[in-house]
Amino acid sequence: MGLFDNVEKGIEKAVRGAFSLGSKTLQPVEMANALRRELDDKAMTLDAGRTLAPNVFNIELGDTDFERARAWGVTLAEELCDVVINHARSQGYVLQGPVRVAFNHQAELRAGQFEVLSSTEKEGAAPSQSAPAQAPQNAPARPTQSPVAQVQPAPVYKRQPTPSPVQPEAPQGQQVLDIDGQRYSLNAASIVLGRSSEADILIDDTGVSRKHLEIRTSAGVSTAVDLGSTNGSYVDGHRVQGSAPLQDGSNITMGRTQITFRVLPVRGGPR
Repeated sequence: MGLFDNVEKGIEKAVRGAFSLGSKTLQPVEMANALRRELDDKAMTLDAGRTLAPNVFNIELGDTDFERARAWGVTLAEELCDVVINHARSQGYVLQGPVRVAFNHQAELRAGQFEVLSSTEKEGAAPSQSAPAQAPQNAPARPTQSPVAQVQPAPVYKRQPTPSPVQPEAPQGQQVLDIDGQRYSLNAASIVLGRSSEADILIDDTGVSRKHLEIRTSAGVSTAVDLGSTNGSYVDGHRVQGSAPLQDGSNITMGRTQITFRVLPVRGGPR
């Protein structure tokens, strides 16, 4: 499950509403994107095929945003834990223990501002101390088979990653995008699509955000990652919740633009 899964539209509206007050709004998707960036920035290669990434995250929030995050603690934290787990799985990162998310109070941060601090903890290790903050009077009760709520300086939630599914076989061939009759080869690990001149592939569509979608390729497998776009991204008619795997023939929709992901056979290679 990714952030704001379709089966939880009611939760999505409620969480978004909780963060829609004030002149500068902090959206949960901003925290989700920040967690993905933190994973990528702090990932460390141990040896061939093993990359270690942090599993403990402290999200520092100002007065107003901290109260909203605490009010929606379990709902929001569960989704953020899933964001970390799904991104780590898609990138092949190794997590040493359960994923934990804490919301901490930092009075000097203004509304809309936040910071993410991360660390790596093995399962069973004593939890690292969060920044001092007032403990909630009514900590969320421990739900059945849900993240654990502990009375600490700030609410802390954790979720154990489930075993990774069998990874799809890497396609044998050149991966390309077909956009309005133009063909673009995916020869980099990361390709950003959007209206910005800084995007790797420029999309001339007012329904597309400046940096709308990223195509990430690792070990020959490509995934589509929405970059917090205004109108969302769709793969084969399904909205991208975090990331979505791409297969030969996958249709990507951004605004009014239709994109086809293709895997072309390599000359002399397997048919």
